[in-house]
Amino acid sequence: MKLEGLRVIDLSLYLPGPHMTMMMADHGAEVIKVEPPGEGEPNRHIGALEDGISIFFRNTHRGKRSVTLDLKDPAAREALLELAATADVFVEAFRPGVVDRLGVGYRDVAARNPRIVYCSITAYGQTGPYRDRPAHDLATEAMAGVVSLNLGNDGEPANPHVPVADLAASMLALSGVLMALLRRGSTGLGDYLDISMHDAALSCTPNITGEVFAHQRAPVVKEQRSLGGSAFYRIYRTQDGRHIVLGGQEPKFIRTLLGELGRPEFIALCERGPGAHQAPVIEFLRGVFAARTQADWIEWFRGKDICFAPVKNLREAFDDPHAQARGMRLVDESGHEHIGLPIRFAHEPGRADLTLPAQGEHTALYFPQLPAGR
Repeated sequence: MKLEGLRVIDLSLYLPGPHMTMMMADHGAEVIKVEPPGEGEPNRHIGALEDGISIFFRNTHRGKRSVTLDLKDPAAREALLELAATADVFVEAFRPGVVDRLGVGYRDVAARNPRIVYCSITAYGQTGPYRDRPAHDLATEAMAGVVSLNLGNDGEPANPHVPVADLAASMLALSGVLMALLRRGSTGLGDYLDISMHDAALSCTPNITGEVFAHQRAPVVKEQRSLGGSAFYRIYRTQDGRHIVLGGQEPKFIRTLLGELGRPEFIALCERGPGAHQAPVIEFLRGVFAARTQADWIEWFRGKDICFAPVKNLREAFDDPHAQARGMRLVDESGHEHIGLPIRFAHEPGRADLTLPAQGEHTALYFPQLPAGR
């Protein structure tokens, strides 16, 4: 596998760091999770459990090794630095300054191992006026303007139901680490990455910053193409209380659907782009789609060259034949389900090790010099 031979030390907790290092483990890296004494990784205990293990933990920590260390203990700290001298990647997600106070910051680790790629993931980054603010995904999305775009039908912002800042930070961290490892091949030196969830959320907005940058104003959400201002890029309710979406406003899709529905006079309105002028088309389509069930529309759209999809719930999404064909739902020997690998190679494909480490299971393996419980 692509990352075989790489050793990753992961001090991060919750979602962005653990998700990123799990993807590295899926592709062959040796990932050593450092858990604090006591409850260990918090997401061991968050959400639904199967056989005493949370599904959240299962889908962020498979294939890793777990050690338990109290980094306030000088002997444990020294042992970790000795291990870091043998590592390629070091990941942490404490608030800025914490790892330096603990004695395992970038300077401490790089002094032992100049080849280390050290990645810090925080809410607001290592610099700037907000660096010391506590935050999780929702707060950073709010500060980045993303929550203001996520409006319900009542015009009020709603909680984003996918943690955009967390997962975008995970992907950017993975990309940055791999870039640094690639560069290390020619320079022999590692690097330090400062990944901010707030930065990551801002970076997800290139398609909706037109008004922001061109006219120095916030977008009118209901008029934005990707936010519901286009008749051909929005959600519609069906007769049975379910929903479908139109997901593409290219002219060929507009002409095909409105031609099939006998309303060619609406084509010109839609081809002008998103905005309030599309309101009559939206109202017409609302009425049309409300007249049949979701299943009826799935059948009606079959074979037509129109960007259409039914709105599936998450259970249906993982049961879908396409998701199954792509391997995005894995089942282990116990019948437990796992999210599959989204990075696919033709050669040396990743392989998910679906075993999960008990807290501290591998401490003695990596730190035989420490007494138990350190």
